[in-house]
Amino acid sequence: MVGEPRAAMDLSELQQIRLAKATALREVGYDPYPTRARRSHRVDEALARFAQIEPGLPEGGEDAEAVTLVGRLVSRRHQGKTLFAHLRDGSGELQLYVRRDDIGVDEFDRLLKLYDLGDFVQAEGHLFRTRMGEVSLRVGGMTMLAKALNAPPEKWHGLQDTETRYRQRYADLIANAEPRRVFATRTVVIRTIRRFLDDRGYLEVETPTLQPLYGGAAARPFTTFHNALGQTFYLRIADELYLKRLIVGGFERVYEITKDFRNEGIDRNHSPEFTMLEFYEAYADYLTMMETVEALVVQVTREALGSARFTFQGHEIDVSPPWPRRTLREAIRDASGVDYVAHPDQACLLAAARAAGADVSEGTVWPRIVDELLKQFVRPNLIQPTFLVDYPVELSPLAKRKPDDPTHVERFQPYLGGGEIGNAFTELNDPLDQLARFVEQQRDRDAGDQEAMPIDEDYVNALMYGMPPTGGVGIGIDRLVMLLTDQPSIRDVILFPAMRALPTARPTGEEVAAANRGGSGAE
Repeated sequence: MVGEPRAAMDLSELQQIRLAKATALREVGYDPYPTRARRSHRVDEALARFAQIEPGLPEGGEDAEAVTLVGRLVSRRHQGKTLFAHLRDGSGELQLYVRRDDIGVDEFDRLLKLYDLGDFVQAEGHLFRTRMGEVSLRVGGMTMLAKALNAPPEKWHGLQDTETRYRQRYADLIANAEPRRVFATRTVVIRTIRRFLDDRGYLEVETPTLQPLYGGAAARPFTTFHNALGQTFYLRIADELYLKRLIVGGFERVYEITKDFRNEGIDRNHSPEFTMLEFYEAYADYLTMMETVEALVVQVTREALGSARFTFQGHEIDVSPPWPRRTLREAIRDASGVDYVAHPDQACLLAAARAAGADVSEGTVWPRIVDELLKQFVRPNLIQPTFLVDYPVELSPLAKRKPDDPTHVERFQPYLGGGEIGNAFTELNDPLDQLARFVEQQRDRDAGDQEAMPIDEDYVNALMYGMPPTGGVGIGIDRLVMLLTDQPSIRDVILFPAMRALPTARPTGEEVAAANRGGSGAE
């Protein structure tokens, strides 16, 4: 029978009660899951309409034109022959005012007995303002659109359990306004980035997610097997090398907003699946790209928040340019007392780092020690926007050497709120130097650095066709959204973050609510 649960699904008592209501609706001729819905106005449109016509209405008067709204029932209060409820759609909430005399005794009783919080409904009626001053819909008829078998989380306290919020984002979005705000802001951020780059003549492209050889970043990949081709493939850790192949091919400005995958630990700043923006510009360098990053971040911030200023974890941040620039060597030396240039071998730098108080394991290779000094002493203190520039060549295998100092490269990282939001270079376009860097990376891999890049001979071959001087930037979309929405964890800005599998069967709707307040979440 349509609507009957599969035998394998073990329904809770609360779900069985709501299922019985769906059955009761069918028995009196109402489909609890009809195929069609009808809507004349969104909630925000209905409110705007009433605000426009209300000055011309008599006191307590109602709109002569009927409107039809659809959405989820998120509250209800019964007072004798009247029911007050709130309906929510994607644009907002509006009160429903339902009188038994307006819809009939049978329909009113059915509404009280068979409709629950969380149900999707269609309501038709006329707009007016109640004596309490709230714009409402005087309902003349109501139709069930989708009977909810799971009770929504309890109204006043919402869904508080963090793990349940991440595992069941749909319940989180139903219960809490904050994640709806966060993800709406995320959409504005991505839309603004696209418009910014499109307006500057960049071409949006798509590069492979499954790659025969990974590269473009220091990370461990996810591995899979392609049955038809009979070979191992990798989920991309970055799209850098493919985008630069396009610069070789003749496109002068390209960008991609894409999912990257890195088989690494999970913490508040790292997720194995995350979103990156990368863009590359021919005939540019890292100085050009610093100016572009400043302009991009300012425009995104103003579009998303209405100002170049915002608060992140208690810190007032202003992204107005120009941003200060400091060399990496200077920043590490000032913060830790360690000058990595004075310690050119691994053992010497390891000893100096540990003497300064750094937590670095014994087998860490030289470039990773430099990176740890950066992470432990410098990064947490870079709250206001700052560019760290000029990194050791060993730490930057894809960046071009500085003409006046071949031991360092033209690289920068933008920092905000105590963390980096991106990475950028004057791109290395000397194919033989690039090959030598790959070989050096291979030595680091052999020495135990599992994040070092493998040798990509096809990319070197591409460079042999010639790549013009190029500037390139990668920006973490998730981290930028974290900053602009004041979220402490990357999981708060990813709709469906990776989670460890539950040891038991899927939780029921009752468990979602009960986990937060010890009850059913029913009205």
